[in-house]
Amino acid sequence: MRTNNARVAWKEKKSVYNGWLMIPSSVSAEQMARQGWDSVTIDMQHGMIDYSDALRMLQAISVTDATPFVRVPSLESGIVGKMLDAGAYGIICPMVNTREQCEYFVRSCRYAPVGHRSMGPVRATMYGGPDYATYANETVIAMAMIETREAMDNLDEILSTPGLDAIFVGPSDLSVSMGYKPGFDPRFPEVYAAIERVAEACKRHGVVAGIHTGTVEYTREMEALGYQFFAFLSEFRFMSMAGNKFLSELRAEAPKTADPKSY
Repeated sequence: MRTNNARVAWKEKKSVYNGWLMIPSSVSAEQMARQGWDSVTIDMQHGMIDYSDALRMLQAISVTDATPFVRVPSLESGIVGKMLDAGAYGIICPMVNTREQCEYFVRSCRYAPVGHRSMGPVRATMYGGPDYATYANETVIAMAMIETREAMDNLDEILSTPGLDAIFVGPSDLSVSMGYKPGFDPRFPEVYAAIERVAEACKRHGVVAGIHTGTVEYTREMEALGYQFFAFLSEFRFMSMAGNKFLSELRAEAPKTADPKSY
């Protein structure tokens, strides 16, 4: 079976830098994957992406070594299995708030006897190899999102879920849940303390800690805390930021047109 490079990096105590896709385009997916990101996530929750878009994007990513992840729109077994069958090697599930929800999510990622994923890998066999069904349980990554005060209250119970590989902090939702403004790289003391607590708890439970970041500086801080998976902004934000930057420079440096009265 094809190796899950994200798992290999984590075993070697390395960070996984993840590109984030919100635009429904196989071209932008391939372009991001070719940039050298360790993994690339297709965002079906907040991105403008449906199943047919995601399938084409997974095909585009598969021509590179980037590990394909999908953030599903919600905790629902059917879409988890469908995206795994399409070739995702990791599933990020939003709004996992209890141990019961986490158990259901992990079982959705695993074949029997440890899970209830339905057999029918279809394209996953094309991507992963003919022995996919034999090794999928130990290869596919189950990553639950911690992004609410309720999830923080149940943190140890969630992290003790058998088969959970990693968690992913959603900083905006976590901040809002605690009564603060949304955004990347929160500095609110209560939210930052929660992020530190997640890192410490993950170390105790042997679960990989991940987070969505917006700057290199904040990413380095999170690495120092022990985080190993970093989704960095998104292709949508890259385009917006670069466009705003260059347009501002163009307008600021535009030469003045000649005064028609001078002729």
